Amino acid sequence: MTGRAVHTSRARGGVTGLTLTMLLILAWMAAAPRPPAYAAAPPLPETERESEYARAPVMLDGEPLFVVSGVMAFPAEKRAQAIAGRIQAVAADRSIRADTIRVVQTEHGSDILAGDRFLMTVAEIDTKSEGVSHQLMAQAVQRRIADAIALYRSERTPHALLVKTAYALGATLVAGLLLLGVRRAFRWLDGLTERRFRARIEGLEAQSYRLVQAKQISAAVRGLSVSLRVLAYAAIAYIFLQIVLELYPWSRPLSRRLSTIFLGPLGSMASAVLDAVPNLIFIGILVFVTRYLLKLVRLFFSGIDSGTITLANFDRDWAWPTYRIVRFAAVAFAVVVAYPYIPGSTSPAFQGVSIFIGVIFSLGSSSFIANLIAGYSMTYRRAFRVGDRIQVGDVTGDVSETGLMVTRVRTVKNEEVVVPNSTILNSHIVNYSTFARNGGLILHTTVGIGYETPWRQVEAMLLLAAERTPGLLREPQPFVLQKALGDFCVTYEINAHCADAQAMGPLYTDLHRNILDVFNEYNVQIMTPAYEGDPDQPKVVPKEQWFASPARLPGAAAPGGA
Repeated sequence: MTGRAVHTSRARGGVTGLTLTMLLILAWMAAAPRPPAYAAAPPLPETERESEYARAPVMLDGEPLFVVSGVMAFPAEKRAQAIAGRIQAVAADRSIRADTIRVVQTEHGSDILAGDRFLMTVAEIDTKSEGVSHQLMAQAVQRRIADAIALYRSERTPHALLVKTAYALGATLVAGLLLLGVRRAFRWLDGLTERRFRARIEGLEAQSYRLVQAKQISAAVRGLSVSLRVLAYAAIAYIFLQIVLELYPWSRPLSRRLSTIFLGPLGSMASAVLDAVPNLIFIGILVFVTRYLLKLVRLFFSGIDSGTITLANFDRDWAWPTYRIVRFAAVAFAVVVAYPYIPGSTSPAFQGVSIFIGVIFSLGSSSFIANLIAGYSMTYRRAFRVGDRIQVGDVTGDVSETGLMVTRVRTVKNEEVVVPNSTILNSHIVNYSTFARNGGLILHTTVGIGYETPWRQVEAMLLLAAERTPGLLREPQPFVLQKALGDFCVTYEINAHCADAQAMGPLYTDLHRNILDVFNEYNVQIMTPAYEGDPDQPKVVPKEQWFASPARLPGAAAPGGA
């Protein structure tokens, strides 16, 4: 081990030792002797707690002194608050000495006075549950009040407050150092985990055939580290607040309530979780089994998509849509099985929220469900696939993406059109690519030629134009149809095959150009559009004018070129 390594090891050991030392100091301060508390009042019987005017404790600085009883006209809670207010007023008046508190017997009971100031009366109703006389009860209450007043005043002296402030500053310093130590300790722990376990996690991913992914394990480890760090910070903050708030009499009631404020909800949740542990274990096992079952199903359909696994009469394009259906069915089945085991599933609130969500989903998802069903329907109908040239309504283009909700089509003008699947399902679809890959797509166009031109010559010229068009197939051979004998001309249709549906536009352009050239070459006039009289000269373009300016001969340089 190098000198630097030794130094690093010692530094880490120093951080850990400092953290433990600070934690011990803070724990010692939390366990240090506190100001003497007043005697706790005995717990109220259940039958008496049910009545609001039965019994109530008299509190001073958050501590119970004794318990008083109430009557219908003067409930115990209000009586206790009135007595506590008088005792606090006397305790705050330092002109009244604590040894002047005395008991005076009256016909109604025993009155307790501080000098000439009345504090309370101990009556027979207060001694029913104690089994003693009101005189003995009054003497005990007198001693408690005297001790409480003396303690109340001693805790508010400048010297006592200065000492407590010193304790608070010390606790703050210790808490700050402890937080810093915990932060550095967790940083060191994260680095150690990253260095020592990264290779092992990646090896586990390879051994499990990627059923267990390294990034998921790393995320779980980081989440555990963050949770432990937050828990450590929360524990330090809780102990610090408990210590500091307990030092001062004004904040002591809040200190006594910290456990109720922070730990009470945690206790309730912990109790509920413990009660639901068997159900949660069942749900956890169900989630684990469902998750890894879906991973196996995904691997199976991934093999079908890649061609590794082949099934008879099952198209590879069906792999991922079928996987989504199976995944949805598996998750739905798991939810149905787990529903009775979900904590609170039988409560009216849970059921009401479930019904509300169901109603909202049913009202707002009609188009969503329609598009979803249409997407699956088109998938299994094999109407088209990505890359096909299709026509849906007025939209013609290549399919760029097929989804469960929409289909994206890129037009020949390089525009993307998003078509809802429900629209496609309700429209007729023309797929130019389906048979183009095998038998070839037939391109066709029509011309109108006068009756004076022999039809054999017209058909020969159209076949010649198709022969001159590169990209058209020679087999099957092009053919000509006479579509109609019109009022002014005969309508001929040239049909030729092509193997690339995406080349339809350029092939039509070349075919039309060659038809014009051939008919001009043989001095035959195209009669489309129709006319009402024969012109003096045929409407043809002489061959010498085929390349009139600005047209250029093939291979000729552009005007103004070098």
